[in-house]
Amino acid sequence: MSERSCCSSAPDARHAAPERNAPPPGTQSLQLYIEAMDCPTEETLLRRALEDMPGIEQLDFDLIGRRLTVHHTGIGEEAIRRRVAATGMTAERDDPTQRTAPTAGNEEPWWKLGVAAMLALAAEASHWLVLAEPWLAAALALTAIALVGLPTWKKGFIALRHRTLNINALMSVAVTGALLIGQWAEAAMVLVLFTLAERIEARSLGRARNAIRELLSLAPESASVYQPDGTFLSTPASDIAIESLVRVRPGERLALDGKVTEGQPALDESPITGESLPVDKAPGDDVFAGSINQGSEFLYRTSRVASDTTLARIIHTVEQAQASRAPTQRFIDRFATVYTPTIFAIALLTALLLPLLLGVAWLEGIYRALVLLVIACPCALVISTPVTIVSGLAAAARSGILIKGGNVLEQGHRLATLAFDKTGTLTQGRPSQRSWHSLDPTLDEPARAGLRALASGLAVRSSHPVAAALARAAEAEGVTPLDVSDVQELPGRGVTACQAGGRVWLGNRRLMQQFATVDDAFESHLAEHEARGETLVILGEENRPLALFAVGDPLREESRDAIEALHRLGVTTLMLSGDNPASVAAVAALAGIDEAHGSLLPEDKLAMIEARARQGPVGMVGDGINDAPALARADIGFAMGALGSDAAIETADVALMDDDPRRLADFLRLSRRTRSVLLQNIAIALGLKALFMALAFSGHATLWMAVFADMGASLIVVANGLRLLRVNRDHR
Repeated sequence: MSERSCCSSAPDARHAAPERNAPPPGTQSLQLYIEAMDCPTEETLLRRALEDMPGIEQLDFDLIGRRLTVHHTGIGEEAIRRRVAATGMTAERDDPTQRTAPTAGNEEPWWKLGVAAMLALAAEASHWLVLAEPWLAAALALTAIALVGLPTWKKGFIALRHRTLNINALMSVAVTGALLIGQWAEAAMVLVLFTLAERIEARSLGRARNAIRELLSLAPESASVYQPDGTFLSTPASDIAIESLVRVRPGERLALDGKVTEGQPALDESPITGESLPVDKAPGDDVFAGSINQGSEFLYRTSRVASDTTLARIIHTVEQAQASRAPTQRFIDRFATVYTPTIFAIALLTALLLPLLLGVAWLEGIYRALVLLVIACPCALVISTPVTIVSGLAAAARSGILIKGGNVLEQGHRLATLAFDKTGTLTQGRPSQRSWHSLDPTLDEPARAGLRALASGLAVRSSHPVAAALARAAEAEGVTPLDVSDVQELPGRGVTACQAGGRVWLGNRRLMQQFATVDDAFESHLAEHEARGETLVILGEENRPLALFAVGDPLREESRDAIEALHRLGVTTLMLSGDNPASVAAVAALAGIDEAHGSLLPEDKLAMIEARARQGPVGMVGDGINDAPALARADIGFAMGALGSDAAIETADVALMDDDPRRLADFLRLSRRTRSVLLQNIAIALGLKALFMALAFSGHATLWMAVFADMGASLIVVANGLRLLRVNRDHR
């Protein structure tokens, strides 16, 4: 590298933040909440109704959140709502604070369903036992259908009008066909069972849907804010400005983020970090919305508005993640678009060909075709993936693991290698200066003090944690930093500056080798320190080293447990650090890391990640800001200690909200469980479909059995996906 003059300045190296998927340029966005939209069949229906509308550029669907975002140009909101209403669904502005949660009052009364079930059973009994005239079974069945079946028929008609074969359309055709061939009791039983299963499924889906929203209740709606007259007034959290003074009594939750000004509380930060042990706080410490005061009363000054707290950003990030489609979900959606029309065609051929080729009675052939229609709906298949993914995302968020997308959660099980940065990841991240000495033993005390002031002046101008250790030690000793100019920070090396017309520098061996040539005796002296696991910082002027500083960063107590847990999961570990190789090797040996590499620049780390990625999926664990190229290149980037850090939450694929590396094993376990549940759900959905299709072809399946096969499969996969919500947070 060519040496710069003392008067030159270098532009800062900046890492561009990853771009988000932006709406089409020049469009407006309208976000709607549609209560009835919770299945890809409704999404298809809405797409058919809206996509051909002039001015609509893009539609974004979040089925779990029941949210539709319309990107449009010059279309009135009412026109869009009317198009939605034409599908039989109602759209309202997506405002969670105004929205009424679905309740039993929004559904048909349960008593209607109970009466309809009794009538359907009576019709079935009279049909099979021939207890009365045939017209009585028909009357009982039609009454049951009138009580609960009309909404399904209406939805089915709308779907057919929009050329969409959803479950309502298939069910309407099947029930109508059953009535036309005289299967009154069975038609009634099918509609009653279908309605009951839909109710149960909706409530089960609600658990997944509310898993993230429940986090909102962790932050209270109001807080006690200090007033000019010296009193405290309960104020809505949304109205509290930054820098307001807030009082928190024992047992209360914090409504906003801020800093403690008075008192020493113990806070339960489990809503953020997943760690239930209280954290002791002192004046100047950060506190976060949703935390519970388990200690004494204290005061804090707010640092964020209610919509921008760490908790709010966690909720927003996970909601964005749950709206994204995981790879399995994208595949299943494509599969469903082909599967349903294919089965519909097979059902039609069954009704025509069985009587012609096998001599089956025409009514029997039509009946078997109707059974196939009921089985045809792929709802169980398509709903299994989003429910499972959202449950996994919610379980992770409750454990202090913030996952940025369903694809990250699903693909995490593939990781074969995890690469770690050293400082702040496996070590405590707060290095401390252990010793220092001048390289010229003849210097008097004033000259030594001058070196100390020069080193402090350079250290305070660097952002590296090791430089911060030197600055803290100097401050504790009362050293006044020497003013320097033309400061240039060299990533992976150190910092240079101009002082009194000469070039001064402070950094590691790489930086020293750029400026100075040292003898074997000095190299041996450095090696002695490095063998003890110390990080060395050399102060120099022009081509002459002046002083040596030894810095230590102790290994986290939990790091060895974290590495052992990863090894038990079959994951290979390696350490990539800019520190000297001897120090890196010493820390790696203490932690149990498989492989360690030191003296790496950011581009060297990137190259090593690329090399590993050619051997298999690799993850990179860092602080979310440094090592950005390696984090971006890795298949999954993990940010450690993201609590309160905007940058870490924004840049990483997975943000571990506390500083505990054992969460990495928790993430991998959760990802593997999620993958396992996904495969189980696909097998259940397709297996039941295949079984009942075979029974339908052979004439052994009835319509109500087909309803059990379809809706029963949906309930099973939803319940199976919800098991992830009960995953124990702490496997340690």
